[in-house]
Amino acid sequence: MRILHTADWHLGKTLEGRSRLKEQEDFLDELARIVKDENIDAVVMAGDAFDTVNPPALAEQLFYESLSALSDKGTRPVVVIAGNHDNPDRLSAASPLTTDHGIYLIGYPKAEPIDIEVPSSGEILSIAALAYPSESRLNEVLSETFDEKLLRDQYDEKIKQTFQHMSRKFKKGAVQIAASHIYVAGGSQTDSERPIEVGGAYTVAAESLPEGAAYVALGHLHRPQTIKRARTLARYSGSPLAYSFSEAGYAKSVTVVEAAPGGPATANEIFLSSGKPLVKWKATEGISQVYSWLEEERDKNAWIDLEIHLTDQLSIEEIHRLRKAHQGIIHIRPVFQDIPSSAGQTVQSRQVPIEERFIAFYERQTGGAVPDEETVKLFLELASTAELEEGDDT
Repeated sequence: MRILHTADWHLGKTLEGRSRLKEQEDFLDELARIVKDENIDAVVMAGDAFDTVNPPALAEQLFYESLSALSDKGTRPVVVIAGNHDNPDRLSAASPLTTDHGIYLIGYPKAEPIDIEVPSSGEILSIAALAYPSESRLNEVLSETFDEKLLRDQYDEKIKQTFQHMSRKFKKGAVQIAASHIYVAGGSQTDSERPIEVGGAYTVAAESLPEGAAYVALGHLHRPQTIKRARTLARYSGSPLAYSFSEAGYAKSVTVVEAAPGGPATANEIFLSSGKPLVKWKATEGISQVYSWLEEERDKNAWIDLEIHLTDQLSIEEIHRLRKAHQGIIHIRPVFQDIPSSAGQTVQSRQVPIEERFIAFYERQTGGAVPDEETVKLFLELASTAELEEGDDT
């Protein structure tokens, strides 16, 4: 059986207010082509279908249209579990309609595996689907199945025993896998993941993953990676798009798993071409270097984090000119160099007009945003008041 593992779509997510919906649509079109080209029998999506619990209507429409395409009129099962960004009730609300079409939407952790007939392979997929197991959701499942002592155990132990229980319930003669949206200790993180572990409380040891499963499909971490200390093949497929500049340069992919009843699984990365790259520009030679890159049309279709080394402030007009020249520039972060004076000393910041210093401070704090005239005016009024009060005290 050939299973495609994907996760962390984050439909509706923006980049500093810039829509990524077109890129997400392109990814899902590419995913549908991969599923067809790779003769995929079933698809497992390991959580964070959406970026918020109340996603935009266009993101929900894209989600359901894509699931319909992937399932190919019910001939290819698609399993989606909720992640920490998803609303579990909202995700599973359409289950009465989708299940008959081979689409399984699982909002809450389950204590029993789901057994699914896979038409193209003629086999059964038995999947231990542990949707994002918050402490409260996990306790609710455990209270129906386990004794009271386990409810008082550490989070990691609860996850371990839940997986062990589900593994014992796997259907014999089936392809047996697990799927969850958790943070496994040792996984490589990026800035775009909203933490689900608090002080390590929600961290799961690699050894706690179910060795009874041929493969464990994981979601939450956005960097594709295999968990090396796990007793079975366990992997994060990663997000399909780079969602923060900490992911600049990462190759994005989905994972194709091949498994047979009673045997070990193998995994293979399929790299993605959709989505704009996130690129960091470091202009150590100043603004002229940036304009040279713009003339060369460097990274024309990328999102840009721009750092410029300067000896003077950028004017508001200059900032607007840069953003107009490249629509993908997200951040403009000036790095100011010391300016030697004629006496060989550096120019002190007090020699720079207070208005310019405020604008520079505002840009650094907001990642490149420019204060409007009203904000600057209000600051100057407050600064004048503060100076008067300081004069009265002396």
